[in-house]
Amino acid sequence: MNLTGKLLVAMPGMGDPRFAHAVIFVADHSDKGAMGLIINKPAEDLVLSDVLDQIETPTAPAQFDLRVHIGGPVETGRGFVLHSPEYRSAMQTMNIAGAFAVTATLDVLEDIAAGKGPEKAQLMLGYAGWGPDQLEGEIAQNGWLTCEATPETVFDLPDERKWTAALESLGVDPLGLSATAGRA
Repeated sequence: MNLTGKLLVAMPGMGDPRFAHAVIFVADHSDKGAMGLIINKPAEDLVLSDVLDQIETPTAPAQFDLRVHIGGPVETGRGFVLHSPEYRSAMQTMNIAGAFAVTATLDVLEDIAAGKGPEKAQLMLGYAGWGPDQLEGEIAQNGWLTCEATPETVFDLPDERKWTAALESLGVDPLGLSATAGRA
């Protein structure tokens, strides 16, 4: 099972409150573990211009205020930009599943501030990480459902709609989900 480029959708019985109703874009999944970015948990009162002020990067007058998201509980001071694939950092961009890319270098923020960044982007602080076989175990224990990631779900939907939309893409009615796992 390779979940790179897919979405993880938290089940109602998720024991960790940091992941309640979370939708996570899986940026990397291998036998060494997995790394993902929560796409539907905005940080309280934090936007791109705040981050640029902290790193002393000037913002363009027409700069939009891109919301900052909590990407996960690991390395919360580290930034990641999940974005559309047409943008390439001069330093390093990781293309994922053809429709997405991730850049974790400062130049992407500078390019966004200068109006030269990706068409679509989401800025995250921190990430979600799993050791070898840990994510597979959580899926087997009914912690997550998986579905296809689409640019529309990741970039275009309001954050509060992403969890429901991801479930609906699987034909699952969120009202019919149970927090209790079962085996037939």
